[in-house]
Amino acid sequence: MNTYESLNGLLPELFRDLADLEQRAAALQEYPDITNNDMRVIRAIGVDEPRNMSSIARELSVTVGTLTISMNSLVKKGYVHRERGIKDRRVVYTSLSEKGKAAYRHYEAFRSQMVESVLEILTEEEAKVLVKSLEKLNNWSHSFQGNE
Repeated sequence: MNTYESLNGLLPELFRDLADLEQRAAALQEYPDITNNDMRVIRAIGVDEPRNMSSIARELSVTVGTLTISMNSLVKKGYVHRERGIKDRRVVYTSLSEKGKAAYRHYEAFRSQMVESVLEILTEEEAKVLVKSLEKLNNWSHSFQGNE
């Protein structure tokens, strides 16, 4: 099998498997109502200071309207709090509830375990090559998305 055929088989399979892993990590018994998309939003909000909707939408490359739909669901599920700005009531700030922070920590632990597991099966040199290759794939993906 040549390189093209190998990549043509491996890349879609890897992306699908990683998405499946993320979904299983998000949907454990403690958080059966969280989707991959919910977790992306929870991660973007983070555990630091409250964030406004516009900055989160920019980070996730979605419209504020699309983000609002996700936020409504997360507020209803009890993972997120929303409040209007004091100085400018048009600005909506979001923060994670205690339940949201717990889900965030749970998911970050999963990600850490995943990275540690990958590093265990690679030599230091292989890990460096993997990082460089993934950086190039990431840059390619971002430039490809911008050209559509």
